[in-house]
This record gives sequence, structure tokens and C-alpha cells, in this order.
Amino acid sequence: MADSETLKREAAERAEAFVRSGMVVGLGTGSTAVWAVRRIGALLADGQLQRIVGIPTAEVTAREAERCGVPLGSLDDHPSVDITIDGADEIDPALNLIKGLGGALLREKIVAAASRRLVIVADESKRVAQLATRAPCRSGWIARTLACSISTIATNSVSSGPVLPATRPPANRNRP
Repeated sequence: MADSETLKREAAERAEAFVRSGMVVGLGTGSTAVWAVRRIGALLADGQLQRIVGIPTAEVTAREAERCGVPLGSLDDHPSVDITIDGADEIDPALNLIKGLGGALLREKIVAAASRRLVIVADESKRVAQLATRAPCRSGWIARTLACSISTIATNSVSSGPVLPATRPPANRNRP
């Protein structure tokens, strides 16, 4: 069996097959998504891809993209993203997933929401029988993140009309 880094690279290389010249590409965060950034950079360097604009989901992704020669933009300049390639922390048999444990969840969600297509790249190490097996998943955290994400996405994507503020999540009544 191949080592973990080889599996991550292979998963990311399959995702880059969806990328075409002229696309705006959301560049995800994490140990598997970084391989997609590197592959896109290599394809740009040898002329197989042209006129790509990357929208990074984290500062670490932006630095890697710059190092690999991937031109960067922002959602302000490119509010519609053709495709986003990102990773996951856990994936169950029904292909439900948990992502964002690395701290870039909000930016990842905003870029994904602006995307026509989202490709999740993951190797076998991310497969679990049940979600929240390895990744903590607390209801209060989910509610706060969701409220914050909805508020931010609404603020950044609504061109006219009122923006409804996020409400405070309900208290967890099951907590001692």
C-alpha cells in the first residue's frame, strides 16, 4: 500500500482533472488540498493550463499558491468561482463529511458558496464508519459557526435588500 502522502497527492491529482484554462479556482486548505495547489502550479508552469486565478481559503494556501506560481485573486474581484478543490477531515459511507478543523472553515465555506462546483479531495485515512469519530463535533460549536457563516455569506453576497443578522444560537439545555 502507498504511503499517506502518495495517497493525498493521487487524490488531489484526480481533482485537478476538473480544472480548465481560464477558470477561477477556489484553493482549499489542508494536507490533501495543498497537493492540488502544487499540481495546478506545475500545469501552469509547463503551459498545460493558462489564465487560472486562484481564490485561497487560508493564508497558508495563498503562500503555497504564490510559491507554486498560481496567480491569486479575491472574491471581491471574482465573485463567481468555477470550481473549488478542498479537503475533508472525516467522510462517512454516505459521503457526509466534516471539515474545517484546521481553523479555515469560515473562508472555506464562503468560497465554496461562491462556487459552481465543489470537489472534495481525501485519501482513505479520512474514511470513518460514523462522523465525529475522530473529529470533535459539538452542537454549540456548530450552531455558533453556522450563525457566523450565514451572517458573513449574506453580508458578502447580497447585492441589494436587507441583510438579516444572525441570531444567537439556543442555549444547550442538555449541558450540566
